[in-house]
Amino acid sequence: MAAAPRADPELIGSPRGAGSRIAELHLRAAPLTADVQIDFAHVLRFYYDGDVIPAIVLAAGASTRMGRSKATLALDGGDTFITRIIRTFTRAGIPDVIVVVGHHPDAVVDALSGSELSATFVENPDYTQGQLSSLLAGLRVVDRPGVVAALVTLVDVPLIAVSTVRAVVNRYHATHAPVVRPVRGAEHGHPVLFDRSLFDALRHADPGVGAKSIVRAHASEKGDVPVDDDGAFADADTPIEYERLRLIE
Repeated sequence: MAAAPRADPELIGSPRGAGSRIAELHLRAAPLTADVQIDFAHVLRFYYDGDVIPAIVLAAGASTRMGRSKATLALDGGDTFITRIIRTFTRAGIPDVIVVVGHHPDAVVDALSGSELSATFVENPDYTQGQLSSLLAGLRVVDRPGVVAALVTLVDVPLIAVSTVRAVVNRYHATHAPVVRPVRGAEHGHPVLFDRSLFDALRHADPGVGAKSIVRAHASEKGDVPVDDDGAFADADTPIEYERLRLIE
């Protein structure tokens, strides 16, 4: 895969739903696979109609502790981590899912091969600089007119329930809290919703701390949504954690 310029994230595939949004893309290469039609592109213009909350899935890491790509790990029903997450957001009514890839991006994209799922893949060439760099790569794609907030989750949290995504979005619409997140007692889960007013704060966050400092500064009782969903709090970074996660499917 050719190295991407650092001025902008690479897009692999165009935004879906051309009838509701306009995307002008400068194509740079042929598709990577026969099954999934993929193009490298730069977004020149990307508009949404109305108040939209897209989702950003961070899937760029090297999965060093797991020893293989977490995005492609198998789940029940023929899903992988990444397809389950995309399927969940789609069923929850999220209009666009942006997947940020970095290490071995072809494998992550190929996980959608032959499925009915739709997502926009963005390559972060700076993924080794930490998770925040991937979040910012996703923000550069979704920060367009019409976007009021963004949902963010990690590829290693694949079992989030559709009801949890809807609860987070509904709480945001009811309160407009700057940060909305699922909670269970003292636990904080995913996805985390960031109001558009925090996008600049995320861009200026300390890379060593990442988005955590922004969440801590703006979390509130009105933005914390109690949920009964083990999947919102279950992540898998190691083979042992992966086996434990399979037990709660």
